[in-house]
Amino acid sequence: MDGLRAQFPVLERLAYLNAGTDGPVPRAAPEAAGRELAGELEEGRTTAHFERRLAMQDELRAGYAALLGCEAQDVALTTSTSEGIGKVLAGMDLGPGDEIVTSDEEHPGLIGPLIAARERGATIRAVPFAELADAVGPSTTAVACSHVGWRTGAIAPAALAEVGVPVILDGAQGIGAVPVDVVKLNCAAYAASGQKWLCGADGTGSLYVAPAFRERVRAIAPAYTGFEDASRGLESPLKADARRYDTPSLAREVVAFSLASLNVLRDAGLAAVLARGPVLAGQLAERLADRGRTVGPRAHTTLVSWEDSDPEATRDRLREAGIIVRNLPGTPYLRASVGAWSSEDDLERLLDAL
Repeated sequence: MDGLRAQFPVLERLAYLNAGTDGPVPRAAPEAAGRELAGELEEGRTTAHFERRLAMQDELRAGYAALLGCEAQDVALTTSTSEGIGKVLAGMDLGPGDEIVTSDEEHPGLIGPLIAARERGATIRAVPFAELADAVGPSTTAVACSHVGWRTGAIAPAALAEVGVPVILDGAQGIGAVPVDVVKLNCAAYAASGQKWLCGADGTGSLYVAPAFRERVRAIAPAYTGFEDASRGLESPLKADARRYDTPSLAREVVAFSLASLNVLRDAGLAAVLARGPVLAGQLAERLADRGRTVGPRAHTTLVSWEDSDPEATRDRLREAGIIVRNLPGTPYLRASVGAWSSEDDLERLLDAL
């Protein structure tokens, strides 16, 4: 995918293997944001500004929906995976008598909303990632866990689609990295990030809420765009679909940035993008193991983690060598995020530097 790789100037200098935190920025994204800012500067922020902003939001929503395998109206625009998860768990009004099953290796972005639910009286039960489906019992209200585990790239058990309680998935390492079909996953909600594998702007994300589940999720802070007719004031009904959960405001230039990034990936062919990253990551995992490294348990995903005696020091040393990976605090792991824009040369640089 040389054509895709050429869209990312940072790859000319660095082996950038950190899209699991923030994806590389394609040249087209800041250019698009700059054009929108220039328009705001020259034309002011009048009616046309807001019409432009809302039209781009609709386009971005449709783009996210296509990646999730759902209708656009089933997707809310958010600022992050954490915001999406938080809106769902808070909107369910969980409290005493409710049990949420989660895994013992979740990201703080999910742990935070779980702590908030626990403070309201809900019970949180953490089990090993592979045992999530088996842990669901008569007292379980919901499952909240990662689709793709952020530590090692493991995938949540397929049996979660049949557990009989709402499954709320953290898709931060899913959307844009691996194929996602929320219907096949049979999840009640899927929260995702825009800035990671979709290379969008910081402060963007999406939230799928299944139509049959929406009646169980109150909109905790509905904003202007969540109303059917805001001019009716207190008599105005909220939109009946997932748009009622939209974040209050996304800047025009931020939406333009994320749309441009998404279009770069579309132009390269989304199917090819989603296929290439996991293949390259698998090659890296095999070669690390061949060199005696202990690789964390993973699936056919874009994340590869391996044990290191001093992860922070090795991360810093690799950065000095022009190789960007991250360490995972509280674990012995270094993690490489391998995207379709990565090259075999990037992997060689990493392996040689280790």
